[in-house]
Amino acid sequence: MKITRNKLYSRQTVLEDFGKQGQEKLLGAKVAVIGCGGLGNFVAVQLAASGIGHLHLVDYDRVSESNLHRQVFFRTDDVGNLKAEMLARHIGQISPFVKTTLGLEPITKSNVSQQLADFDLVVDCTDSLPTKYLLNDFCVLADKILVYGSLYKHDGYVSSFNLPEGDVRSANLRDAFAHPPEKGIPNCSEVGTLNPIVGLIGSLQSNEVIKILTGSGVPLANKMLIYNTMRNRQFQMSLSNSFDKSKIEKLYHSESYFDARCAQQDHELLISSEELKNRLGEVAILSVIENIDLGIPFEVHYRIPYSEFNVGEFSPDASRDLVVVCNKGITSYEITQRIKSANPKLKVFSLDGGIEKF
Repeated sequence: MKITRNKLYSRQTVLEDFGKQGQEKLLGAKVAVIGCGGLGNFVAVQLAASGIGHLHLVDYDRVSESNLHRQVFFRTDDVGNLKAEMLARHIGQISPFVKTTLGLEPITKSNVSQQLADFDLVVDCTDSLPTKYLLNDFCVLADKILVYGSLYKHDGYVSSFNLPEGDVRSANLRDAFAHPPEKGIPNCSEVGTLNPIVGLIGSLQSNEVIKILTGSGVPLANKMLIYNTMRNRQFQMSLSNSFDKSKIEKLYHSESYFDARCAQQDHELLISSEELKNRLGEVAILSVIENIDLGIPFEVHYRIPYSEFNVGEFSPDASRDLVVVCNKGITSYEITQRIKSANPKLKVFSLDGGIEKF
């Protein structure tokens, strides 16, 4: 069966305020989607189905079993494969007129310009605070529009940043939250999430992209939409542009935007699942998982959620080696580094790969 553009996009082009002109604008657009997990699944697939001409999918992670309940365009036989590649394969099956390209490295300060310079609009679908601020600051300096999305438990956040408004630009992420919190915010692997909020926020991001590219509707400029699924309540937080390009340029030169999840971990601070299984009776276990009710298949001696951990108040038993555990071995490694720095003589290790690979 031959698929034609006219039939594929006909339900959009019959809209009086969209028409063939709006469709041509989408087909001529180049959009970068950063993060191919929960939000990225919905954003990329919906934009592709709408007829975005070129989608650039950026993600270095692989599909895991725990992703499938909310990253719904992955299948069970995709587990272990690169998310960006699997998402591009799905897009190719539903939208043959969309060009997809891949970025399979983490976005960092050293490569962000190279990865995103050629794209009209950037969509933030990441769960990394350092990366969110990097994307925001780069887009401000490069005069690019950024469509923002984030999740925390049952809440979702959406905004369109850095939109042209005459000679100036609309508000950006730093106008809502000037700096990331020092302790960070746990992601869904630590605090959990239900999949409806992921689909809702991803769909709202897609809607923002389409409105901006076609010049239809009213984008969320100078506003952040906050939606709670448990009470079906939403409100818009007003933003004013106080962090302009000159202020962000100073921050950009001084900040590293370092994300421990994208960095190579020191093997001397890691313990494998096999070694831990052999040493369970002799080591102390510290869990930094936010959800304290989450089942852990071994005895835990200290339970301190990552968001509450204070290395100055933590006094481990110095007579036993300490193993720090979390879901994926990311936040546990950060806590291990902090404990080791405060207690150089203590033998402390992070469970490599976390509970998911135990």
